[in-house]
Amino acid sequence: MAESKKNKENFKISIGDGFPVEKALRKFKRLCDSYGITKTYKARQAYQKPSIKAKEKREAAEKRRRKTNSKNSRYRAKI
Repeated sequence: MAESKKNKENFKISIGDGFPVEKALRKFKRLCDSYGITKTYKARQAYQKPSIKAKEKREAAEKRRRKTNSKNSRYRAKI
């Protein structure tokens, strides 16, 4: 059997006795978010046409540009 060359990592969260389950779950979710696991999971839920992916990517970039421009213009006006 040939192993795939993808980077597969196991996550381990060490918690002590009396550690609240809610905090452990939050810690696990934060770890998954930082590695981008939830993002890839959501992307693989349903097939998206490449044209739609590109369109959403362009729209997200434009939204980021507008957001940074508005932040910069606010600070420039005060100076």
